[in-house]
Amino acid sequence: MGPTIGRAVEALRAGRLVVYPTDTLPGVAARATDGRAVAGLERLKDRPADLPISVAVRAYSDLEAMTDLRPSGRRFVRTHLPGPYTIVARPSKLARRTLASPVFSPDGTLGVRIPDHPVARELARQVGPITATSANRHGRPPCRTVGEARRVFGSAVAAYLTGDPRGSGVPSWLVDLTGSEPRPIQRR
Repeated sequence: MGPTIGRAVEALRAGRLVVYPTDTLPGVAARATDGRAVAGLERLKDRPADLPISVAVRAYSDLEAMTDLRPSGRRFVRTHLPGPYTIVARPSKLARRTLASPVFSPDGTLGVRIPDHPVARELARQVGPITATSANRHGRPPCRTVGEARRVFGSAVAAYLTGDPRGSGVPSWLVDLTGSEPRPIQRR
């Protein structure tokens, strides 16, 4: 039996990293409000510091508190989330004040998702916004399972959570909600 959500929450609160299941691919979580933990995530993934890191939240109310959405953006969120979408939005004053700087893109936008997975949402419920980056080293294919992530990261991650349902194995879709209408963003 693997670690419990309680142990993962303790690890996140202590500034450690956790691999967790989502509706898409396994993610690596750091508390998105903890700059040291997010910097540790960047080192773990060998990720360039100028690449933003999306965050996961538990519910619409959290997403709306972290973003400044137009009516069309709110409609998109209410229609498509929770689900396999990362929305790109202008951050709220609260987000700019509380989230670690590496989660913001160079143009100041913020990527946010509400995963359609109970484990991911429970982590975010208990510790607040968490990072929602795929479990992989930068430039390498994403791990498809939590077991693959364990082989890649080993003891550098404090807890590896599993849970049903299993993710789709496909990265989330990026949708820009900064304009007057939602606009899909091409995946890299």
